Amino acid sequence: MAEKKTGIDKSLIRELANILNETDLTEIEVEQEDMRIRVSRERAPQYIQAPVPVGQPAFAATASAPVTASVAAAPVATRDPANVVTAPMVGTCYMAPAPGSRPFIEVGATVKEGQTLLIIEAMKTMNQIPSPRSGVVKEILVDDGRPVEYGEALIVLE
Repeated sequence: MAEKKTGIDKSLIRELANILNETDLTEIEVEQEDMRIRVSRERAPQYIQAPVPVGQPAFAATASAPVTASVAAAPVATRDPANVVTAPMVGTCYMAPAPGSRPFIEVGATVKEGQTLLIIEAMKTMNQIPSPRSGVVKEILVDDGRPVEYGEALIVLE
């Protein structure tokens, strides 16, 4: 009879961390028998320069980029974090159970705790994302078929 290995396999954790670095992923999870290991990291914020309007010199965009970024970020900052449903994993977001089907939710819809809001496909597995609480859908912040990152805001419930 094979003896069951006890303890944490540190080499597996190191290998998973290396995979994160090599692939630029933010999270990876492995399950073997009765053990599950999840390795995740926070991604550093990325700053994207605003496109230069036609007819303006390139240096004008540099001066206006911080202003544009702060204006775009303002609505996100005013949202109550308790009302925002975030992505529990990295994957592709689907708003309906199948292509051409009715979406799970729409803006203005009332949802119950545990009701499926959307699906995130990760590693060819369809993961239903349940509502953390009952409420009304105020905003849907993602598009169907779009990749999402761990912790990304998906839906605003009130």
